[in-house]
Amino acid sequence: MQKKIAKIPVHHPPHSNAVRIIGGIWKRTALPVLKAAGLRPTPDRVRETVFNWINHLRDGVWSDAVCLDLFAGSGALGFEAASRGALAVTMVDAHTPVIEQLGEVKAKLKAEQVQLIRGDALATAQTLASRGQRFDLIFLDPPYQQDWLIRALPLAAALLNEGGLVYAESGQPLTFDGPGEEKPQWMTPWQVLRADKAGTVFFHLLAYNKEVHETKPAPAPL
Repeated sequence: MQKKIAKIPVHHPPHSNAVRIIGGIWKRTALPVLKAAGLRPTPDRVRETVFNWINHLRDGVWSDAVCLDLFAGSGALGFEAASRGALAVTMVDAHTPVIEQLGEVKAKLKAEQVQLIRGDALATAQTLASRGQRFDLIFLDPPYQQDWLIRALPLAAALLNEGGLVYAESGQPLTFDGPGEEKPQWMTPWQVLRADKAGTVFFHLLAYNKEVHETKPAPAPL
């Protein structure tokens, strides 16, 4: 999650709390969470559900999974994937205190398959795509109500391997299946495979439909 983080000490942040890795080799390991404005890790129950979905769709195979956590925050999603055996996990966050704390966790766990990048999420996604890097699983848990998903999903499409999955968390549902609702253009190429809600958190597992993207009508000339 890419959010404004207060300048507080990394090693012993005041009033910190923690989330726990749900499964895999580091199951029950606590991940410290800086208690700072806007830092909102994905709840344990939501992660358990999401990783059950992913595990089912991948037939339990993680050893070839290349993952990107574009708004890393606490690292709960990225370290969860690594714990379950992902081949490689790239975590991105714009804030130095967050990256420093993720680095401490990486060192503690000896998580050599984890790469940390400090940088703007969208700019980093563009750079990774230009380098030809592709991922099987992309986690998008951005700040709510700032249109991050509208900007991040097209970039995620350029970063996905064929058959890849995107986890998207938001403050609003992405299903658009209510009476009179029409799917917005930025969601047109995406299929919602799974969706659920926990409190005010809406979470989704998405697949990209390349054919829909390529066959949509070209915009009318100005």
